[in-house]
Amino acid sequence: MIESLRLDEIRAARQQLGERVRTTPVHQWESPTLDELLGSETRVHLKLELLQRTGTFKPRGALLNMLQLSAEELARGVTAISAGNHAVAVAFAARSLGVDAKVVMIKTANPLRVELCRRYGATLEFAETAHAGFERVREIERTERRAFIHPFEGRVTALGTATVGLEFCEQVAPLDAVIVPVGGGGLCAGIASAVKVLWPACRVFGVEPTGADSMRRSFEAGEPRSIERVATIADSLGAPYAAPITFELCRRNVEAITLVSDAELREAMRHTLREFKLAVEPAGASALAALLGPLRETLRGRRVGLIVCGSNIDAASYARLVQPDS
Repeated sequence: MIESLRLDEIRAARQQLGERVRTTPVHQWESPTLDELLGSETRVHLKLELLQRTGTFKPRGALLNMLQLSAEELARGVTAISAGNHAVAVAFAARSLGVDAKVVMIKTANPLRVELCRRYGATLEFAETAHAGFERVREIERTERRAFIHPFEGRVTALGTATVGLEFCEQVAPLDAVIVPVGGGGLCAGIASAVKVLWPACRVFGVEPTGADSMRRSFEAGEPRSIERVATIADSLGAPYAAPITFELCRRNVEAITLVSDAELREAMRHTLREFKLAVEPAGASALAALLGPLRETLRGRRVGLIVCGSNIDAASYARLVQPDS
């Protein structure tokens, strides 16, 4: 039986992370565009986790997991698998704790994420696909006895991401709904757990890209499922499978998983630049894409929270993605 996250545990996790992570700000969207798209009664608050250290929410889970390791385990080093953002977070966490890190990145990882990972001092390997990357990282874990820091699974990881939800609930008045990006589900599992403890009436929606819908498939099947391939511009949401702990925490606390297309992600990226002056990666625009797309009528006139999860993308890729005809 997977134990739900308790509020005292979430508060303790935030205290343990301390100043190693930032308390990211909240921005309220106020503009004629919002009135036109969603009506003047709709209130939208954005949790700007893209301003977290390393540019995404990922250090919260990576650091919390590494802080649980023994001195002997830390001495042997850590390893991880990622399309980029988790790799960067593990490299950052390892550097801050004086630990050696070897990470496997998917070969299509954004160049900025590769550069950041190297600058934090990690040793890099590249894999053809996410499935191949998971196989390789397990081999490193076995042969080099490094601690594997999972990109999304685990109760400790969920406690780390729950600190995002805790902060959000302390920064704004109770909301009617919160929309959370879903890759492997670690962010959503934690935030949804925290929100439901503090605001039981608040509805939590997860959002996945249509080309990487492992959590939606898992919800429909009633158990964790995998996908054959990842096909989306939101590569940081491209987890190849759902895992038991994150799936169960999401199942308990998330009302529904909604899907957005690449076209909707691009449009939301353009809105994010125009309305908030923020250049985000596709995953960082996914919650807004869901609000402006499949959830528009459901949440019209409501108080809504959006998680802007990250913004690690190079200028050339960003410019290409936000072109109207891309």
